[in-house]
Amino acid sequence: MLDIQMAGLTGRDVQTQLAEAQIRIPIIFITAYDEPTTREQCLADGAFEYFCKPLAGDKLVSAIHAAIDQVRS
Repeated sequence: MLDIQMAGLTGRDVQTQLAEAQIRIPIIFITAYDEPTTREQCLADGAFEYFCKPLAGDKLVSAIHAAIDQVRS
């Protein structure tokens, strides 16, 4: 999971660096600062899921399980 706004690097920065290193893992973004353009970019660049805070715990848990299932298959 990555937050859009983190100290040092942004979640988008981390996503870009992982892609450049050809590390393909499911990324779940969580943010309190939702911007449609950022959401679109994250998802277009392969984010597994993108949530806005506050979010229901069951949605996050379901997304984590789905991401794990994707990695296993």
